[in-house]
Amino acid sequence: MQKNFDVIVIGAGQAGPPLAARFAERGMAVALVEREHLGGTCVNDGCIPTKTLVASARVAHVARHAGKYGVQAGDVSVDMRAVKARKDEVVNLSVASLTDWLGGIKTLTNIRGEARFTGPNTVRVGDGELSAPKIFINVGGRPSVPDWPGISSVPYLTNTSMMAVDFLPTHLVILGGSYIGLEFAQMYRRFGSRVTVIEAGPRLIGREDADVSGAVRAMLEGEGITVYVDADNLAITREADQVRVAFGAGGAAQSVTGSHLLLAVGRRPNTDGLGLEAAGIATDARGFIVVDDELRTGVPGVWALGDVNGRGAFTHTSYNDFEVVAANLLDGGARRVSDRISAYALYTDPPLGRIGMSEAEVRASGRAALVARLPMARVGRARERGETTGFMKVLVDAQSERILGAALFGIEADEVVQLLLLAMAADLPYTRITRTMFIHPTVTELLPSLFAALKPLA
Repeated sequence: MQKNFDVIVIGAGQAGPPLAARFAERGMAVALVEREHLGGTCVNDGCIPTKTLVASARVAHVARHAGKYGVQAGDVSVDMRAVKARKDEVVNLSVASLTDWLGGIKTLTNIRGEARFTGPNTVRVGDGELSAPKIFINVGGRPSVPDWPGISSVPYLTNTSMMAVDFLPTHLVILGGSYIGLEFAQMYRRFGSRVTVIEAGPRLIGREDADVSGAVRAMLEGEGITVYVDADNLAITREADQVRVAFGAGGAAQSVTGSHLLLAVGRRPNTDGLGLEAAGIATDARGFIVVDDELRTGVPGVWALGDVNGRGAFTHTSYNDFEVVAANLLDGGARRVSDRISAYALYTDPPLGRIGMSEAEVRASGRAALVARLPMARVGRARERGETTGFMKVLVDAQSERILGAALFGIEADEVVQLLLLAMAADLPYTRITRTMFIHPTVTELLPSLFAALKPLA
């Protein structure tokens, strides 16, 4: 039997629930289909749980170094079961809040199950078929598992299965030196594990400028994390209850044997089980759904939001997808995904905040530009807290005086960088910042000095 709705939303990640709610608030009959967890990756095994773990790891780190501040904390131990329990409590509160909210919306029907297209405007969930003139896909992604030699013969963890860990790995070997891998690397090193990171590229977080990558690596190595880059010819074998990774790096054969292996080598979209071919919905070579600037697929009445469309890989880009679609369909707007400014963070401690263009991208553009770079040691707040790691870097268009991009690596950088993001969004010249009086002592107060140090990009 077919049930007819005005709107079907497939997936309850960051974009799906608020979009379903907006349509339901207009009195439309909405079906929200979710096969596993309300809240998607962010709530269940992404941002919220991992940053909760990062917070526990920071407390352990600060406690171990309390003596530098004249505080005697004694021996520090980490109870991983308690750490996981705290993480679970935070996640459960988020899921419960979302569940209660959605359950109170009158014209919204929550359906548990896996949706599969049977036509352009119909999907099957279990034994039933649903139809609607508007269908929104928000099914997210999952960890990639490369077909490396030996990988199928050994136990391994992903960022998802790491959420069930309630013990301390003796030696955690992480394959992948990008954002997810590095957050777990520092986190578990601070919990007390020995940690090794193996990266195939020439440097960690390869999309960043070399100075940013180098500073992050130096920070991690300073905490006792072993890093290998330019790794190739990986071969993975099981040795008793351990995992051995053999590879080449630096022109020599290397091998690392650890108690546990974490794969952190990217994510893939959850499109392979959707039956997209039945609806005529196109995907690219990597499996992402092809969308236009307003997130419409090539099939009338079908949109794709969040990680599944390849137009962003963050909670905030997914939520912004919702804002774009809701504005255009419900509020008479004309918003486009291409209007947003690139913005994201690496949540190591200290964090890296990144907005706009990198230095490499500015150079490649060929435009006349200015650059400034100052160490975090210049920041009074950083010196007072004894956390002077990192630097601030900003790039400015030489003619228009508009900010092109920034990389802030240091204490509270993930918050401070958003002031620059707002200036970019408001199309303000950087001189508005240099002429503003900021509160002392804060991290933000370094910004006028940073812009005062601008010089031509050589």
